[in-house]
Amino acid sequence: MPIAVDIDVMLARRKMSVGELAERVGITPANLAVLKNGRARAVRFTTLAALCEVLRCQPGDLLRWEAEDTADTAGPTDTAGPADTESAAGAAGGEDAADTAGTEEAAGAMGG
Repeated sequence: MPIAVDIDVMLARRKMSVGELAERVGITPANLAVLKNGRARAVRFTTLAALCEVLRCQPGDLLRWEAEDTADTAGPTDTAGPADTESAAGAAGGEDAADTAGTEEAAGAMGG
């Protein structure tokens, strides 16, 4: 997973045990272990805020993004296809005036 969890680092800096942190945050040690070991699929903002308050840190001290491999970071590729060509023609004035008027009337009828 590209999100790395550094709770261990902050626990060591604060000389605090997992059990103490779990108790002070209000979550079970098992749930804290899931988060700490990077197995959590989601983190509630309230839990993240409580962790930051107890550990006196910022969310970025606990969570950071890491690229999985270089293929993911190469950037977007050009995927222009027929649909993109059609929308470009319309934007360049390729629509009939009647088509545009009909669209405006339909939008007005819908309250838009």
